Amino acid sequence: MKQIYLCVITLLVLGSTTSCVTKKKFMQAENGRLEAIARGDKLQGELNECNKQLSDRNTLINTLLEDTARLGNSIRHYQSLLNSNLSEQDKLNALLGEKLQELDERERTINELQGMISAQNQKVQELLNSVKDALLGFSSEELSVREENGKVYVAMSDKLLFQSGSARVDKRGEEALGKLAEVLNKQNEIDVCIEGHTDNKPIHTAQFKDNWDLSVIRATSVVRILTEKYHVNPLQIEPAGRGEYMPVADNNTTEGRAKNRRTEIIMTPKLDKLFQMLQTTDNTENKSN
Repeated sequence: MKQIYLCVITLLVLGSTTSCVTKKKFMQAENGRLEAIARGDKLQGELNECNKQLSDRNTLINTLLEDTARLGNSIRHYQSLLNSNLSEQDKLNALLGEKLQELDERERTINELQGMISAQNQKVQELLNSVKDALLGFSSEELSVREENGKVYVAMSDKLLFQSGSARVDKRGEEALGKLAEVLNKQNEIDVCIEGHTDNKPIHTAQFKDNWDLSVIRATSVVRILTEKYHVNPLQIEPAGRGEYMPVADNNTTEGRAKNRRTEIIMTPKLDKLFQMLQTTDNTENKSN
């Protein structure tokens, strides 16, 4: 009986001990499980937050990419405009260079023309002085010498050259023409025009039909004296008859008519080079326009 009691007691003790151990482990396992669930929920929350942040970052990246694309287009547009402006600037610079070169050429041409005109004026002045010196022995009633518009005029009265109504040159007139011929023979670059002038009193003779006729034949007579007797180059001289139509004084007075009856010897330094340069300049300007 005592043995049975001991066995029962032993069994009760063992049952009690086993029950306590199992419950403790169970509680520990349950707590572990709950903690794992809590950590899993926490990790899931953190993962969700990371995914949200990643999504936000992707959205920001896409926005930045779009902005970058727009900025790139703008930069390319501005670069195109800049290149266009640079191209226009290059054109303007090239045009400016052409105009500056044209201006330099024009200034050179102007300087050359001014130099030629100055040289021409110098020639006229020298010719005027030479003619005045050559004709010093003649009075103001016989002839006059003047410069006008780049030409030298020697006006010889009919008293010096001709008898009334005649085209034959007198000895005194031949002497004056000889003095003048000495100047002309030293001046090869001179064109000479001999103009006969009359007053307005009509003339009609067996030799002269009218004043036109008289003025032309008198001019021709002077040309013959200069070329045949004094050997002036015939290619330099041209006769012309003006009749009564270019008076220098009033034909209503005796003194006026006497002044109008004259032979004018007009000397002009040749302007071939000057005219050629002016023509070249005009052609150049017409082409540029």
